[in-house]
Order: sequence, then structure tokens, then C-alpha cells
Amino acid sequence: MSFFEIGPARADEAARCPEIEARAAVRFSPEDLPPGLANQVTDLDTLLEAQRDGRLLVARVDDGETLVGFALLETHGDSAHLEEIDVLPEYGGSGIGRDLLETICAWARAKGFSSITLSTFRDVAWNGPFYASAGFEEISRSEWDSALVAAAEEEAALGLDPTRRVMMRRRLGEPRR
Repeated sequence: MSFFEIGPARADEAARCPEIEARAAVRFSPEDLPPGLANQVTDLDTLLEAQRDGRLLVARVDDGETLVGFALLETHGDSAHLEEIDVLPEYGGSGIGRDLLETICAWARAKGFSSITLSTFRDVAWNGPFYASAGFEEISRSEWDSALVAAAEEEAALGLDPTRRVMMRRRLGEPRR
């Protein structure tokens, strides 16, 4: 196992995140992620804005220059929304994803956010079950705010099966360990 560190992305690192996102997408089945979506990645302007705001974290290995994962956070009112978290497939299961998640939660807590939400696949092992093991709970549709409703509508318009998706939230209190 390689040594890794989690930290804020530098401007030059934001441009390397789409490749990580595309490579991580190959783990999904076509039933979960339609082939047309597998090649869609977060645009560079969004990543650069998040980097400037401190909402883009990266995982670096060994030399501190090799990126193997990232987490992108959006903010809505008093809640933060985990827009994307990806780890290169060859580093899956190494704890990098969990460390990215815990670090982004700590960042949001320090900024005063009361919770983090996300949208994910309900039954894909490294999605819904992973987030549940990290303290996220399913949010019933009646509790969705306008940002979550818009996210669900956008996902459906892109071709993601809404019956396979779930909105989840983690309330930010004390750090989890």
C-alpha cells in the first residue's frame, strides 16, 4: 500500500481530476451508468472555482505529486452537497475514499455547515452502503430541499434510473472515527 495524503487541490491539480473521474466511472455497470454518461466529467471551470474556494480536495500518493482521487463539494444554504468523489480503480478499497470523505466532512463542519448531502446509487457497494457505513442516512423525498429536487430531476434527465438512486445526508456534529 502506498503512502497517501489528503489536502486542498492546487490550481494545476484541478485539470487532472476529470481523468480520475473518467477512469473511476469504468467500475459502473451499463445498467447503473449508461455508456453515454460514463465519459461525462466535471468541467474544468467548476473544478477551478471549487479549488479557489477550498471545496476541492485531492488524494496524493508517494511523491506528493501523483493524484489518485478527489472530492468536490458544492454549498447550498446551511448544507453542503458532495457533488463528486472519485478514486482511481487500482486504489479502491485502500481507505483513500473514506479519508477523502472524512476530510471533506471536517472542512464543511469547520465552515459551519450543519450537514452534507449527496445523491448516489442505492445498492452499488462503493456508493449507498459505503456512505451508510460513514454515517449517511437516506433522506425521504418529503425532506428534499429545492437543490436536491433539482439534482434528482437533472439525474433523471441524463438517463439515470431514479429507482436506483438515493439522496443521503450526514449531520455534522462530532468527527467520526
